Amino acid sequence: MTGIDASSVEIHAEHGCDICDFSLPRNAELVNLDVDNPPAYESLAYDDQASKVIEARIDKLEPELRRIGLAIHAKPELGFKEFNAQKVLCAFLEKQAGWTVLRSAYGLKTAWVAEFSHGVGGRVLGFNAEMDALPGIGHACGHNLIAEGGVAAALGAAAALVKLDIPGRIILLGTPAEENGGGKVLLLKAGAYQDMDACLMIHPGGGSANGDAIVPCLAMDSFSVEYYGHAAHASLQPDEGINALDAAILAYNNLSAMRQQIKPYERMHGIIEGNDWVPNIIPAYSKIRYRVRSGTFAELVELKKRAVVCCEAAALATGCTFTVKHGIPHHEIHQNYHLTGEYVRYMKGRFGLDIAVSYTPGGASTDFGAVSYNLPGLHPGYNIPSKPGSSNHTPGFTKVTKTHAAHVATLQAAKGIATVGFKVLADADFAEKMRAEFEKWKEGS
Repeated sequence: MTGIDASSVEIHAEHGCDICDFSLPRNAELVNLDVDNPPAYESLAYDDQASKVIEARIDKLEPELRRIGLAIHAKPELGFKEFNAQKVLCAFLEKQAGWTVLRSAYGLKTAWVAEFSHGVGGRVLGFNAEMDALPGIGHACGHNLIAEGGVAAALGAAAALVKLDIPGRIILLGTPAEENGGGKVLLLKAGAYQDMDACLMIHPGGGSANGDAIVPCLAMDSFSVEYYGHAAHASLQPDEGINALDAAILAYNNLSAMRQQIKPYERMHGIIEGNDWVPNIIPAYSKIRYRVRSGTFAELVELKKRAVVCCEAAALATGCTFTVKHGIPHHEIHQNYHLTGEYVRYMKGRFGLDIAVSYTPGGASTDFGAVSYNLPGLHPGYNIPSKPGSSNHTPGFTKVTKTHAAHVATLQAAKGIATVGFKVLADADFAEKMRAEFEKWKEGS
């Protein structure tokens, strides 16, 4: 396992993060999947048997899963500091027969990995459990529910492996710092996903009727620019000063002007920071922090280049020197076609839910995008009851992520990804087609 120093990661979300709204974009073009006539895979009959085992196992664990979600919600922790969440989750998993648990995995103190295997050989299925909260408003993105759902899905799929005697392995990763540190990107680089044939996770959304959706989201990158000037008395010797605040304001205006010539789904947003500013001293220091987003990673690279040049121009115009620090880029999500189809079919048939599917870029960003660039992945959003205006990253959403209704919706979605994931383990034909779709997409991306 490769050690990674999380303290070296440039973090741009000290005052919050807005990368996690997984509802359907307002301009989304929907894709119609024929759920009544799914592809004829090798072992379709396994679905009914497996889903019954999975559902029974999750239902039996329901009270304990509820307590896990509430325990994490009650003690919100920021990225790379999820020690209580790690303790709660690992302690529960260590009590489950057949599971091995490793804390502080892959060089990250709050990461962890739990594994279960049955038989000899077989494929490997992965799930994620996010844990981190937001500054000041706690679990306003529902990562307590994601952790609960990840545990439920993993234990449900493991029960089906044993009951139906299918060889295979299940890996559940505790992934820190989704909000502000790209935890999954760090884990990916350290090799945490290299054995998996597929990886699945769920994410709650609220404040709209479009939360039950599978969307690609946006690729996202972040950067900060620090400007260094020279302080001087603003009235006595203004000619001796080099104004770092002017540099930041020019950069902000340059980027605002640039917005007129970017694609409709692209986004740029940021803030200006400084310290010890007073009106009669020319500021010697300023900082801007920005995020840029686009529909694909390739488009994002070009957009960020243009944005950084706008900031360099501001330094040139004011005579300031500057430094640029880069964050961890997030790819858009490639939602695997076959995993998507099976999830849509299961959720419709079992719970009567119509899952909206769209390939239109828009909305949020997540570090799971990098995972989906390296192996077949699925990241469905699911709706939890909340009032309009109480969507992700609001205090109102924090309140609903501890409700019983949110818990029920989480376990429904967990049953969905567990059943779809089990198909990867049990059906060689399905797994082969899933992988072939990924490889074909990868060649063209």
